Amino acid sequence: MAIRLPRIVSSKKVPKGYFVVYVGENQKRFVIPVSFLNQPLFQGLLGMSEEEFGYSHPTGGLKIPCNEDIFLEVTSRLN
Repeated sequence: MAIRLPRIVSSKKVPKGYFVVYVGENQKRFVIPVSFLNQPLFQGLLGMSEEEFGYSHPTGGLKIPCNEDIFLEVTSRLN
């Protein structure tokens, strides 16, 4: 069974209203909507990122320290 995440974009360019996060050990790149920032579930991931990396993200995107499966499950619940 495939999970459809229409709000996550896979693109080299970042469209207006979206931002980049890197997830998992392989730092897989996701372009996600800025609206996720207001969601409590996503704010939990941001807190994990702050604890692990602080506010320094030299890659130009935010690093989220969880595996891809957890990230996809959390973002699939955000609408």
